Amino acid sequence: MEKTTARKPRKPQLNLEVTERRELSPGMVRVVCRIANHADYQDIVPPEKYVKLVFFSDATLADIPSGEFPDYWSLRDAAAPEDLPVTRHMTLRRYDAAAGTVWIDVALHGTEGHAGPWAATAKPGDRLVAVGPGGKWEPDPDASWTLLAGDEAAIPAVLANVESLPDTAEGLAILEVQDPAHRHDLSGVTVPEGVRIQWVYRSSHQQDERALVLAVSRAPWPEDLSGIQVFVHGEREAMKEVRKELFDRRNLDRSQVSLSGYWAAGRTEDLFQAEKKLPVGKIL
Repeated sequence: MEKTTARKPRKPQLNLEVTERRELSPGMVRVVCRIANHADYQDIVPPEKYVKLVFFSDATLADIPSGEFPDYWSLRDAAAPEDLPVTRHMTLRRYDAAAGTVWIDVALHGTEGHAGPWAATAKPGDRLVAVGPGGKWEPDPDASWTLLAGDEAAIPAVLANVESLPDTAEGLAILEVQDPAHRHDLSGVTVPEGVRIQWVYRSSHQQDERALVLAVSRAPWPEDLSGIQVFVHGEREAMKEVRKELFDRRNLDRSQVSLSGYWAAGRTEDLFQAEKKLPVGKIL
């Protein structure tokens, strides 16, 4: 008897319209978008909510009537290989149910690619299609201590998790950026009194050192690690080094840890995603 694999339910399409663009630092911008079809948005519990931003080819968009949003799923199913829509995973820094808006914080990496150039030039009235949200990790409100850490690509997820912690939480959030000029204004972030924010800078370390990895290893770890939780996301090779710290040195159980590579230095997004299936792309 032939085995069949059930297809996962498709995430809803979100039709987004830019309402505001803010510069958070020289290397990151926030694009605030109204969800035009807010009734289709299906919220999830994890604070680290991500969507896939969709970028269509010019040939595909040429057939879309003015004022209409492209239908991602039908276009993807019918597109020729060279016209397949390109998708990019992006964390939702915040979802405002009352306003029907999302914040998408995007790290800028030059003029190549899709998400960065889009965010760099986004303006009110621009339209974009996304799919989602998705997400898995849920912070345990009863954890004795919480360590959250990430580079620019993961800072939105780290801060979303910080804001979800209870007022009684104890812990540390490590944010890695290039230098002090790339720090964000965190005055609008709700941080529990017992959680400290620590900025670390790549510019302050030697070429063979990783600021985020060193900060994680030098964190004020509690003596009793049985009740702690850890969320560290960022550049793939840095995450492999953090893995040694968490599992080889600290002997944490995998159930205590969320560890993920969001990108890989020297790799395009498409190559990075393809390598996830290969040994080089494995984190855990």
